[in-house]
Amino acid sequence: MHIMQRTLTVLLSCVLALLPLGPAQAAMVGTGQIVSPSLQERPDESRLRHLLAQESARERLQAWGVDPAKLDARISSLSNSELARINAGIESQQAGGDVLGVLVLIFVIFVITDVIGATDIFPFIHPVR
Repeated sequence: MHIMQRTLTVLLSCVLALLPLGPAQAAMVGTGQIVSPSLQERPDESRLRHLLAQESARERLQAWGVDPAKLDARISSLSNSELARINAGIESQQAGGDVLGVLVLIFVIFVITDVIGATDIFPFIHPVR
């Protein structure tokens, strides 16, 4: 047993001694990589905010019990993929069509985030924990 421990100790020492000899890489870092994505303007977010700024959309969401302040906070916290999915739903609507489908999609996303406990928009939904 002593021989095995000694062999393992020598082997690990050699590996640790040779570890810093691996290749190192350096590259220039651009400003866009340093600046936080949350500080940059997200076109999908501004497009969604423009849609929800319409009076008919605000009235429909308020009828469902969505607080406009919480809605704005939730839109700010959406990831880029969630924003892209919502905007894809908007684009799939017919020109001049009803925005009800988009509102239902947004409502479903908010319900799902309430159920998983990420938000607390609807008081009648209790998160699963």
